[in-house]
Amino acid sequence: MSIKKITVAVALSLTAIVITPANADIIVYPAQGQSQDQMDQDKFECQRWATRQTGFNPLATPTANTPPPAAEAPVGGVGRGAVRGAAGGALIGAIGGDTRRGLAMGAAGGGLLGGMRRSDQRAREEAALDNWKQNESARIAAERNEFNRAFRACLTGRGYTVM
Repeated sequence: MSIKKITVAVALSLTAIVITPANADIIVYPAQGQSQDQMDQDKFECQRWATRQTGFNPLATPTANTPPPAAEAPVGGVGRGAVRGAAGGALIGAIGGDTRRGLAMGAAGGGLLGGMRRSDQRAREEAALDNWKQNESARIAAERNEFNRAFRACLTGRGYTVM
């Protein structure tokens, strides 16, 4: 998978985490008879304050703090393994008196081993990318929780009941 495709996939997956409005999971009740206009103004001001305090803007598209893991240099592969296996098989076959049979067996075995090596490499790369995505998602969730804490504190200080 190319870096450009990985970056787009990561951006989409990270965006899904914070696609909800900033205070969608917070319920605010005007405990001191505040009007709807006053409550809207207070929510706006508390959102700005919480963003300044935490550095997290829930309305911004989330971005990764670290680059995705780099792809490993390609190893193995069916073709590469087959060529190497065929060379070794031909050599062994020549010693045993049947070069063609050694060539065929070496190519088949080498292709199989080369394909397995490449498959293992892809699995490692995918696992590293998944781990990176989980770490970035956890970081964004923690930052959002800290923002929500500050947002709630601000509204509570202004006389609202916040759940």
